[in-house]
Amino acid sequence: MLTLSYSPQMLAYFSLDILIALVLLIIMRWVYTLWTQVDSTDELSGKDNFAFGVSVASSLLALSIVIWSAAEQASSDDYLTQSMQMFIYGIGGIILIKIGRWAHDKVILKRFNKRQQILEGNVSIGLVDGANTIATAIIVRSVMLWTEGFTIYSGIAVLSGFFVAQTVMLVITRLMERRFAQDNQDDSMQDVLVRGQVALAVQHGGNLLGVAFAVSAASKLLVYYPQAYISNLINWLFIALLFTLLTIVLGWLAKKVVLKGIDLVREVDHQHNVGVASIEMALTVGVAMLVLGLVS
Repeated sequence: MLTLSYSPQMLAYFSLDILIALVLLIIMRWVYTLWTQVDSTDELSGKDNFAFGVSVASSLLALSIVIWSAAEQASSDDYLTQSMQMFIYGIGGIILIKIGRWAHDKVILKRFNKRQQILEGNVSIGLVDGANTIATAIIVRSVMLWTEGFTIYSGIAVLSGFFVAQTVMLVITRLMERRFAQDNQDDSMQDVLVRGQVALAVQHGGNLLGVAFAVSAASKLLVYYPQAYISNLINWLFIALLFTLLTIVLGWLAKKVVLKGIDLVREVDHQHNVGVASIEMALTVGVAMLVLGLVS
């Protein structure tokens, strides 16, 4: 016989947590509207801007991942305090997602105006923006669950993990740009994305998500020392780069085996084959999740 342990007070605070989550999602959409400086309702239902919808959806999903982590991490025995912790982590998640989007715009993909491209309906840019946002949230989640308690030290640890995430994604993006230039007569990957190459966007998005799971593996190996700020940061960065490299190598092997006989450069870069790019993405993310599972 199934027996559930609950009380009216627990149900009341459970309802409060749901309300907080809904409020945070509303705030996330409001913040996104501020970033784009347009009427989001008109973009979504009036202009049917698919790229805009993908970007908004990724922001909401990323925030949901952070809220999910905050709900799991809430450490107090007091339900009201747990709800406040979830709200504060949620606001912090919104800020980090916004900063991550800014870093992606100004540092990682700096050759074009991402906001303008999304408003013009560039699906490729919307997909890459979405992948970057969700990848950042996945890494922030792993750091939040790695920390202990609700203190200034855990906040610093989350910021350190966020910095590591942006650093590794910058490195991976530059490596992919270099590979693309070598295979395409020095053409720019960013310029091709601006031209609307969806297959390349799917491939690159898979790499970013794979990086997120690879970086998350560091939380399974490192011991959390609250006051060891520098060593936490250095260790996270070292392990993250190590597992990212491992994921790239294993992903390359998986593609060689599963997609044997298929010229990936020709299919994705030249013929814009979204189907092949989707398989590449699945293999990259799948290998990264396997690595994460093996070290858990």
